[in-house]
Amino acid sequence: MNPSIDPTDGATRDALARSPKVLLHEHLDGGLRTSTLLELLRERGQAAPASDAAALGRWFDERAHSGSLERYLEGFSLTVPAMADPHALHRVAFEAAEDALADGVVLAEFRIAPLLFEAFGLDGDTAVEAMVSGLRRSGLPSGLIVCAMRQEDEAQTRRAADLALRWSGRGVVGFDLAGPERGFDPSRHARALALVREAGLPITLHAGEADAGERVLQAARLGARRIGHGVRLAELLDGPRRSAVLAEVLQRDLHLEVCPTSNLHTAAVAAIAEHPIAGLWQAGVSLSVNTDNRLMSRVTLGNEFHTVLAHTPLGPVDLLAMTLEAARHSFLAAPERERARDAVWAHAQRTGATGALAALLRERGLPGPPAGRPPAA
Repeated sequence: MNPSIDPTDGATRDALARSPKVLLHEHLDGGLRTSTLLELLRERGQAAPASDAAALGRWFDERAHSGSLERYLEGFSLTVPAMADPHALHRVAFEAAEDALADGVVLAEFRIAPLLFEAFGLDGDTAVEAMVSGLRRSGLPSGLIVCAMRQEDEAQTRRAADLALRWSGRGVVGFDLAGPERGFDPSRHARALALVREAGLPITLHAGEADAGERVLQAARLGARRIGHGVRLAELLDGPRRSAVLAEVLQRDLHLEVCPTSNLHTAAVAAIAEHPIAGLWQAGVSLSVNTDNRLMSRVTLGNEFHTVLAHTPLGPVDLLAMTLEAARHSFLAAPERERARDAVWAHAQRTGATGALAALLRERGLPGPPAGRPPAA
């Protein structure tokens, strides 16, 4: 617990809301507005577990805090069918970008498995086109990551990879393996991952969330530049292999997309105060704070920033440095990454944090302020 942060302090929340943020890990089918989901369910004639948006929010909240991954995942059986329409996908993507923009996000990447909609009569290309157009309608610089489901066979993963490559440079910025981790070794999909990697499309893989920390290294060796979650890497850093593991992580410049509240809800950690984010960051690992599923976990990125400050030893300057790292590791084009970095430095200058931020980055061997911006407040 950070005694200098009052979780009920409105001024702290306001300051965090104004802080520029970079979002790298959010699932579109886990981030709908409750009001939108209710409307989409009604449009498609699907039964809703609640009669109004507030009650539907409570339904998701109960599952998030149930301590059961299975109950947490029940929500996706509602959202995926409700979204299986081009208009709905366009709307959900647009609203996700607009909600992020309102939360102070200056650059974002959203992800989803488009082939999930085939079961409802919607082909992957149509689904991607609808979501890309929805993201572009917003003023937020953003991109789409295509996920394959790791429990599927290699042929299906290859189809998802081909889909991602067809849309590479047209709104799709990366490729991912999502789905249940334990029991579904990512090396089963090595050929599809090699195809994506050799084509130059960046890869981020879910790893080290529900399975051992060794999966993080395995994902990196399969070509992942970023890792979704990756929190169990901390187990390796607490063991006799610490030096070798840390050296490999740093040599690869691997970045973890950490989602603290989701990690609690899916039982990856027992409590936020026990979350390894601080230990990983203090060890020198590059990472950022993310939402994962705003609807399922009932969070915003601003909430997650506040949670980290309130329940870990990390401070506001750490969050600014993490945001710079998120921008540096984003799969979006260089000009968009640079504008996001500029926004963080401008905020640091306004709040008198420039000197402390520059010092922390020097300590970690990371890039400092852009040319022309002073290293002190």
